[in-house]
Amino acid sequence: MAYDISNKIILVTGANRGIGKVLVESFIEGGAKKVYAAVRKPESVSPLVEKYGEKVVPIQIDLGDPQSIAAAAKTAFDVQVVVNNAGAFKGGTPLASDAIASLEFQMNINVYGLIHMASAFAPVLKANGGGVFAQLNSVVSMKTFSNFATYSASKAAAYSITQALRELLSEQGTIVLSVHPGPIATDMGDAAGLTSIAEPPTLVAEGIIKALENGDFHVFPGSMAKQIGSAYQSFAANVVEANMSEG
Repeated sequence: MAYDISNKIILVTGANRGIGKVLVESFIEGGAKKVYAAVRKPESVSPLVEKYGEKVVPIQIDLGDPQSIAAAAKTAFDVQVVVNNAGAFKGGTPLASDAIASLEFQMNINVYGLIHMASAFAPVLKANGGGVFAQLNSVVSMKTFSNFATYSASKAAAYSITQALRELLSEQGTIVLSVHPGPIATDMGDAAGLTSIAEPPTLVAEGIIKALENGDFHVFPGSMAKQIGSAYQSFAANVVEANMSEG
């Protein structure tokens, strides 16, 4: 089912930098009516407000704070598209001394935060005609790299939740996207030591918009992502996106 972002009201978490900031810019330039820039510190999106005026509305969301998410859902009662871009990264192997603490930290933001976002905003999207819920996952949700094992595990769990959301939210007419970028030029990419192979965040925005136009569930922005997505395509089509019973 094709979806056009023109004249839509959109919310983007983690909107003050990196992929989130570019998403806000791309959506507005692509014709969005208004974008809620959801961040932990609303003043951090002042440059976007200065650039786009009343089309950008700062709103406070901390994925580690369920109450902030619930409050935002009441404020952004008119939202039609939710892009859960914010996330946490902490490198480390499963044998590192802090592996459990690292995993707990990332699960709290990347998985529990996703669940809280979906729970809070699903009724809002339903009330506004269905709309879209897009989740920023990663290629590491499909391919674990040992130095990022705990991050990979949290993103694999987020991908699993996203698959369930696709099934559940389809019943209310909400389109769900699972976005799996490869290395992207952001602060998080720099922290992961991927600067030399990172690609522009605009690829993520372009991928989301194109997927909505094409009615796709999976989005693979960037060279590495496309390589993994190409290999994964058959499994995705025949298993992940297939209608299969639990029995």
